[in-house]
Formats: sequence, C-alpha cells, structure tokens
Amino acid sequence: MTDDLNVLKKAWSRIEGFQHVFLATDDNGHPRVRPVTIISFEKKLWITTDTKSGKIKQIKKNPRLEFSFAFKEKDQDCCLRVLGVAKIVKDRAIKTKLAAHLPFFKEHWKNSDDPNYTLLEIRPREVECVTPDETLHVKFSRLIRSMKSN
Repeated sequence: MTDDLNVLKKAWSRIEGFQHVFLATDDNGHPRVRPVTIISFEKKLWITTDTKSGKIKQIKKNPRLEFSFAFKEKDQDCCLRVLGVAKIVKDRAIKTKLAAHLPFFKEHWKNSDDPNYTLLEIRPREVECVTPDETLHVKFSRLIRSMKSN
C-alpha cells in the first residue's frame, strides 16, 4: 500500500492547480482526443467545458475517459496517465465555487448559471506514472481493498 500511496502523491504533485492534458473519450467505439485543462481543487479533479461540446455528448453515452500529459523530471521525459469516469455536476453551489476559482472562466461564460457552462468531476480509477527509470501503476480498487484489510 505504501508504494501505491507514493505513486498517488507523485501523480497529484504533477496535477496541482491547473494542468493542460490530453483527454480521450469514446465516440461510438472510436477514441476522440483533445486538449483540456484539468483543475485540481479541494482534492478533486474537474474540467469545465461547453455544454454543446462533443465530449459532453460522448460522456453522457459513456462516462469512461482517460487523460495524459508529458512532463520533465531531472531533464528526462515522463508521462502521467489517469483512467477514470466523469460525472456531470448539476449542483449550483459547486459550479459557482469552481467558477469563482478559475481565472479564465469569464473568457468563456457569463456566470455559473450560463447554460453553455458544464462542469465535470473526474473520478480517477487508475493512475500510471511513466519515467525512464520505472512505470508505476495504481488501481484504486486495489488500494481501497488494501486499506480496508489493514
């Protein structure tokens, strides 16, 4: 379990604040990948997007997704991959709180009640951190089972 927690700490240290990532969704059996900004706020992951976007249509059909991004560690190329599910957030208070936190929000939407504003909560299920020295992989179900047995 300690190794799994270390992987998660390493992964989350790379996502703090705002991180540009590539998000993959399923479009009737075909992968669709696009750049988005992952927001790490209050120990959860979020994505803001346009209500009419293709990703929302795809997530409504199949909430499974994956995002990844490259980063440097000690001048070496590395990659973080996160597999999870998306939940469309309807709670007005949460949407308003996130909107107030985002410096770029007003560039895209009028306010948190804007019908074109959709907030997604990303719920990770697996994390993989790849460096030239190692590939670290954590399945949340394994971590949870391990924590319950201790």
